[in-house]
Amino acid sequence: MLYWIAEALGFPGALNLIRYLSFRTGGAVATALAIGLVIGPKFIGWLRVRQGKGQPIRADGPQSHLAKRGTPTMGGLMILTALTLAVLIWMNLSSPFVWACLFVTLGFGAIGFMDDWDKVRKASTAGVSGRTRLLLEFAVAGIAALIVMRQNGTPLYFPFTDRYYLELGWFYPVFAAFTIVAFGNAVNLTDGLDGLATMPVIIASVAFMIIVYLVGNARFSEYLGIPHVVGAGDLAIFCGGIVGAGLAFLWFNAPPAAVFMGDTGSLALGGALGTIAVVSHHEIVLGIIGGLFVAEAMSVIIQVFFYKRTGRRVFKMAPIHHHFEQLGWSEPTVVIRFWIISLVLALAGLSTLKLR
Repeated sequence: MLYWIAEALGFPGALNLIRYLSFRTGGAVATALAIGLVIGPKFIGWLRVRQGKGQPIRADGPQSHLAKRGTPTMGGLMILTALTLAVLIWMNLSSPFVWACLFVTLGFGAIGFMDDWDKVRKASTAGVSGRTRLLLEFAVAGIAALIVMRQNGTPLYFPFTDRYYLELGWFYPVFAAFTIVAFGNAVNLTDGLDGLATMPVIIASVAFMIIVYLVGNARFSEYLGIPHVVGAGDLAIFCGGIVGAGLAFLWFNAPPAAVFMGDTGSLALGGALGTIAVVSHHEIVLGIIGGLFVAEAMSVIIQVFFYKRTGRRVFKMAPIHHHFEQLGWSEPTVVIRFWIISLVLALAGLSTLKLR
């Protein structure tokens, strides 16, 4: 909105700063952070009154989690509010990529809200059926994939190569939608401990803030040998909004959490990161930067696969963060060590920009 106003006025005086993507990205971080911190206390109080008993806790989970009963969920609404307002204020309103990301974020957020509300209403950890959720997620992701494909073509680029790609043609929307849905659910599975998903999402967002800025700049992309996508740089503002909103939420989600993100936030943020990776043609690099989320999702898949076929469990409990809790690690130990892993993986993913 500010960009449109400044452009209409001809970027006079101090408004000339709005021309610069770096300034608007910083503005998005600060705006989302401020909004989140301001609305947080009243928002949490409202959720506590509306939900009563809060998020249902798994009876078969770690016994230490039973003390969290009564903690409100759907804190993702706070994240989405701060993120959306910050992005609308600082974005270029003509950017189809930012609108596609907003569509996925709010669409996945709505699906997650339905699931959270169903759990709270039934006082059960079983929400909306998995099939219904996936159908809705693929519908939202499919529309976004078609928007991106129309602007961006259908190549799948490979890291560690100089713009080498595989042309996917009409299979591309399927691949792109799968990437968005898969990463959305991977982040959702990771959100099981106080602060566990939030900081890795922030770290991944900072990494992709750098990537989309470079991908959107013709000179930098040519020098690094990475694909150039006109307009992708605007997604740096979106990444900045995630960082600011995530930090504000972490203020209230730090142990002991005053509020849980819920599917409302985790599904939306994962979908947003998946969409950003698709737009920037760094889908494979997303698997490196978000390797922690991939590991969490794979632990569930492996556990279910082997248990159905052998009756035995590979892990003491899945997702894998619960496995380490069962081994005797305290919750803060698991969270901080997983944050460290996330940071290392983000640096590894960024290294692919130069190792070509």
